[in-house]
Amino acid sequence: MVKEFDILELLPQRSPFIMIDRLCECDSVVTETELLVREGNLFCRDGVLREPGVVENIAQTCAARMGYLNKINDAEVKVGFIGALKNLVIHELPKVDETLKTRIEVQSEVMALTLVKATVECRGRLVAECEMKIAISEN
Repeated sequence: MVKEFDILELLPQRSPFIMIDRLCECDSVVTETELLVREGNLFCRDGVLREPGVVENIAQTCAARMGYLNKINDAEVKVGFIGALKNLVIHELPKVDETLKTRIEVQSEVMALTLVKATVECRGRLVAECEMKIAISEN
């Protein structure tokens, strides 16, 4: 069970660039988040969340993981950057008013680099999957 934090305490991003609503699960390996796709979302067009929004949702799930682990250890929330994206497959684009469930699983962590395997589901169907490498800024 995760300790409750306002999502803004865990992310360096600010509105209108917030791409997750809630941290559902988080430990050193697995993190899960939810996002309700809203009409006013920066990445929505023609009633769907476009591909960059899906990718940013995955990246912010990684950021929420790091933010959460830092917060529970009384450390500063750090900024991360997408270092690489591999084997990205977007099976379908989620529609406005649908909820995404995003799951990342850490494959490896070396110094300031984290490699995760990510899946995004909506309505019980796989929306997207990829591997993402996140670099954490030490500044």
